[in-house]
Amino acid sequence: LYFEPLTFEDVMAIYEQEKCDGVIVQLGGQTPLNLAVSLEKAGVPIIGTSPESIDRAENRELFQQMLHKLNLQQPPNGIVFDADAAVKVASQIGYPVLVRPSYVLGGRAMQIVYSDDELHTYITESVQITPDRPVLIDKFIEDAVEVDVDCIADGDIVVIGGIMEHIEKAGVHSGDSACVIPPHTLSDKILDEIRSATKKMAKELNVCGLMNVQYAIRGDQVYILEVNPRASRTVPFVSKSIGIPLAKIAARVMAGKKLKELGFTEEKIISYFSVKEAVMPFVRFPGCDIELGPEMRSTGEVMGIDSDFGIAFAKTQFGAGLNLPESGKVFISVRDFDKRYAVSLAKRLVSLGFDLIATRGTARVLKNNSLPVEPIHKIAEGRPNIIDAITNGEIALVLNTVSGHKARVDETKIRTDAVRNNVPCITTLPGIEAAINGMESIKAKDGVGVKAIQDYHSNSV
Repeated sequence: LYFEPLTFEDVMAIYEQEKCDGVIVQLGGQTPLNLAVSLEKAGVPIIGTSPESIDRAENRELFQQMLHKLNLQQPPNGIVFDADAAVKVASQIGYPVLVRPSYVLGGRAMQIVYSDDELHTYITESVQITPDRPVLIDKFIEDAVEVDVDCIADGDIVVIGGIMEHIEKAGVHSGDSACVIPPHTLSDKILDEIRSATKKMAKELNVCGLMNVQYAIRGDQVYILEVNPRASRTVPFVSKSIGIPLAKIAARVMAGKKLKELGFTEEKIISYFSVKEAVMPFVRFPGCDIELGPEMRSTGEVMGIDSDFGIAFAKTQFGAGLNLPESGKVFISVRDFDKRYAVSLAKRLVSLGFDLIATRGTARVLKNNSLPVEPIHKIAEGRPNIIDAITNGEIALVLNTVSGHKARVDETKIRTDAVRNNVPCITTLPGIEAAINGMESIKAKDGVGVKAIQDYHSNSV
């Protein structure tokens, strides 16, 4: 066991010292994949998926050619090397677009851009664009459901490990979004299409070992966002959810075993819900806005299992330190686009016995829909205002969706003060709905039950 930097020089030194048969690059994230070609050129055998196949998945032009060959679709995209080209490509694709530097980890400096002005600001202030460091531009699929798939291939067959539906909509980094196995809102038709596309790509790439695919689903359209010919951060979660050690099986496959020999030939369908939630570090960084976006911010994750989706989600909230209340005042402030949908969520909160507090615009919409709500001042409108109410312990839960690309000062202050005062704060509508599902389930079942994970595993096919 070595604790050394993941660089070509350090890996070569260890390889020569240990006289290894080869190197497995797919179990260490993105960085080892970037070393695969250099290692192979140095005479190091790459165990598992070949560097050529890795390059077909990583190189955008080769990847597009593969998708076209397989008749699979991805969002329109382009690569640009200067600001003028960026504006031209974005205009052709159509706003909003997702922009990012090439070769980044964790969504670093990724941003959703809605106009030429925003794009120009991003190019000039957020990244350094050069011929060697282009910027990638993709059409952002609004209101799409993101899906992660982990699978194992041995050259003969491809077996799905797990299909994870993200709870937050597209635009939130996959590492920050809660997700659930099995998907709870997608149709069987969509799931079968996802399975088929995953297997086609794994076979075309001649994957040996693990592969991860990220999809965006909008209506009945399935878009491929990216393919990672390696283990993803979700493999431990999937393994624990289904009770099968995917990394161990993949390592044996890379060493020459077949999935049939290892007894893993079919996707395991579980009869319960397994939810993963991200753990955020905002308590350690007072004043840091908790808004979620394309740049990853979480520092850990927790998992909850139950036969009821709401309870499983609630367990993850407790594990992440977000204690869902059973009573009290709920503050609601949502952007205009979300107000109509917020009405149905507010009705469910009232049915649970919560009192509603809202800023003027949201309160007006709720009152127009015959919901009891107490208006409260924004920070600039006088006192007592919402910050006073949070500080005085009057608020049990804050529900605040972000207005536009840049959060207003008031919203940022509300969210940061909620975190500082240990008040649960949820910033996305899907997250709010999942939390309400959890509170409804807890009330209906009079609490949260506990069961050994082995008991869940033994009752699945």
